[in-house]
Amino acid sequence: MDMRPITAIGFDADDTLWQNEQYYRLTEEHFQTLLGDFAEGPDISAKLLEAEKRNLEYYGFGIKGFTLSMIETAVEITEGKVPTQTITKILEIGRDLLRHPVECMPHVEETLEALNGHYLLVLITKGDLFDQERKLAQSGLGDYFDAVEIVSDKNATTYRRIFHKVAEGPERAMMVGNSLKSDIVPAIAAGAYGVFIPHALTWVLEHVDAPTDAPRFRQIDHLGELHGVLNGITSASD
Repeated sequence: MDMRPITAIGFDADDTLWQNEQYYRLTEEHFQTLLGDFAEGPDISAKLLEAEKRNLEYYGFGIKGFTLSMIETAVEITEGKVPTQTITKILEIGRDLLRHPVECMPHVEETLEALNGHYLLVLITKGDLFDQERKLAQSGLGDYFDAVEIVSDKNATTYRRIFHKVAEGPERAMMVGNSLKSDIVPAIAAGAYGVFIPHALTWVLEHVDAPTDAPRFRQIDHLGELHGVLNGITSASD
């Protein structure tokens, strides 16, 4: 019987395993340029963020919802007078997002390779199903994972369900990610360890306070430091 304190590790995908938010930022800058005759850049971004917040419950997370929010914002800012060619351009830059290259974060492959076979590895990501499957395939990381879960949202119930389904429950699991709101706080609430890897461009809607008082909270600078965290937890349980 495996008596280790942790037997399963969940990994977020976007901005944990590979770059993602930087492409959204570049797209937003392009969007600001398209509407530059109607409003200032910061005002355009503020309106877009409001639209994204409103639309999460309808479109969920991902590029398709982001594109629809850009169109809605363009209609609002131009008071319904947005040129047809501008809508066409917005659709084009949305499709460009769906074709962006996959750039893995530092230390990802070497860490997954070292952990593979010693822990049950689970990719837990939210967003558009087709886009997340595309990025996983292009990353070349798929063979390292024992299970892949693409979910509509991440909360404590999500982590309890996944870790009970594929592992021995959240108490013997760890979640690793760059979002405190989606990856760390709900995983700890479910009973798992949460390892936070800050990313400079984390989406503003994913910002919450770090649960620094939680016994199962850890923070590292990059994925290559995960081995030290695992060794420390194992040593403390001996």
